[in-house]
Amino acid sequence: MQVEKKAIVFEDQRGSIRDILISKEVDAVTILVCKKGSVRGNHFHKQSIQYGYIVSGSFVCATQIDDKPIETKELKAGDIITHPPGEKHAFKALEDSVFLALTKGPRQGTSYEKDTFHLEKPILE
Repeated sequence: MQVEKKAIVFEDQRGSIRDILISKEVDAVTILVCKKGSVRGNHFHKQSIQYGYIVSGSFVCATQIDDKPIETKELKAGDIITHPPGEKHAFKALEDSVFLALTKGPRQGTSYEKDTFHLEKPILE
């Protein structure tokens, strides 16, 4: 599980600027609004790379590669997590929260389900 805390790169009296991705191509940017206790994911993508950027709130994120142990980590606003192809992933909102899914690959728009493989046994409930 690769998680980064995205730092503010510029700040003045008007507010701040924070770079989410640098030198990465994406095909889709999706915003997810999640109610406290809701679970998203419990799937993986065979071809797509997915980045999850926490805009507000907090989540528990669970990931698993192959049959290795499930890893969990708490994510907060300003964190970004990278899910490479094949990594199982799921998010549970610890409070009302918002995150962006930035994707490179076929998991996008009306083709979302073409590269989304739902887990028979959830890694997070």
